[in-house]
Amino acid sequence: MDDEILINVTPQETRVAVLQQGVVQELHVERTTGRGLVGNIYVGIVSRVLPGMQSAFIQIGLDRAAFLHVADIWEHRQNGAEVKPIERLLHDGQRLLVQVIKDPIGTKGARLSTQISVAGRLLVYLPQECHIGISQRIEDEVERAQLRERLQHLLPEGETGGFIIRTMAETASDREMRADIDYLRKTWAGIQERAKTVTAPALLYQDLNLSLRVLRDIANDETGRILVDSRETCQKLQAFAQDYSLGFLDRIQHYSGERPLFDLYAIEDEIERALARRVPLKSGGYLIIDQTEALTTIDVNTGGFVGGRNFDDTIFKTNLEAAHVIARQLRLRNLGGIIIVDFIDMENTAHREAVLTEFKKALSLDRTRVTVNGFTTLGLVEMTRKRTRESLAHTLCEPCSTCQGRGEIKTPQTICYEILRETLREARQYDAKEFRILASQKVVDMFLDEESQSLAMLGDFIGKPISLQVESLYTQEQYDIVLM
Repeated sequence: MDDEILINVTPQETRVAVLQQGVVQELHVERTTGRGLVGNIYVGIVSRVLPGMQSAFIQIGLDRAAFLHVADIWEHRQNGAEVKPIERLLHDGQRLLVQVIKDPIGTKGARLSTQISVAGRLLVYLPQECHIGISQRIEDEVERAQLRERLQHLLPEGETGGFIIRTMAETASDREMRADIDYLRKTWAGIQERAKTVTAPALLYQDLNLSLRVLRDIANDETGRILVDSRETCQKLQAFAQDYSLGFLDRIQHYSGERPLFDLYAIEDEIERALARRVPLKSGGYLIIDQTEALTTIDVNTGGFVGGRNFDDTIFKTNLEAAHVIARQLRLRNLGGIIIVDFIDMENTAHREAVLTEFKKALSLDRTRVTVNGFTTLGLVEMTRKRTRESLAHTLCEPCSTCQGRGEIKTPQTICYEILRETLREARQYDAKEFRILASQKVVDMFLDEESQSLAMLGDFIGKPISLQVESLYTQEQYDIVLM
């Protein structure tokens, strides 16, 4: 068991790093002021039904109304039931029990579902259902049947709700499964009781915080140690493990060293690398990762790698290495939605198949649902990764105030020409005695050197003096023209 989970806790945020054989595989960040909403259950009010979009906006007490599509309404999804349009299912002002299935991302509000689920460590409780489902990651049919039979024997007589058996239940004892059933039933009873008394919109149930979700969702049999640098959080984890995850109790340890935990394991450096656009490969190649509103593109390049007996082998080895690095970067950065991977072109069909197979194998380690569509006719790999929370970059960063998120700024020469055009425009509109240009150091330097003749020609043309003034606080693209 070489895997470790590091938990760094401050009053402002909790950060979690998942290591496998000393290499960081996942990073999770949750801030006190911006906890994720996924899993939260609300009693909301329908504020607007949109028949044309078969959707509705629901007020759940947030700044932005949440979004509910007809496909996420539980009554609409029942097999054999009449398929009804949303206007026959909902009406303005209606009180509705909903659960967040996707956090607000960018300008979009939270996405909701009326199919409620409450997650435990071993099971997911579905109070509106009546069947037992099994995680798709448990592939063996015999094992699936045995798990279903075990759960049926453990359920109280007259149980009305349904369950999904999670992968962690494979090695769980009957006692642990009973504890999970009791916890889920008690939680649901509390939600129902609160729903009867609160005034909508209101929060009924909030999912566990990040540190406790580590025990429920992340830790597994391969986890050798869970290291926490907060004594209070460590005690809370141990108390939670005592009740629901007894097998992890002796693996939870408090880190009391003087050196910060994330510095000791070089996690801070890993976070910086996970925010970079360029990702180096050990072979000398590199990846370029660009995240946009609609999709993420990943470009593979050979860079300085010229190894191998021929160029085809060089490309093949670079792509094989890139397949593993890309899968890890998707987890580290929590990239979701549509993802396009541009591997280096391979003429050899066997090489293409081998790279795709290796890529799928690397992606199989991901806890988040991933779908790979294979190579397109243009030689690109199309894939999707379920997106429920903001990516690491969107959590930690904001668009650059200088370039407004473009990633590039105009050259000093471009700004000089803009200023010349704007000065001429101002001279034609206003009868000023003098025009003073306020700009950054680089722009003023260019006016004094390479573009000095252009500035002199404009002054002669408008018949007015033009002076320059450096504004040290201005960005390269900022300038003002003052009429004296």
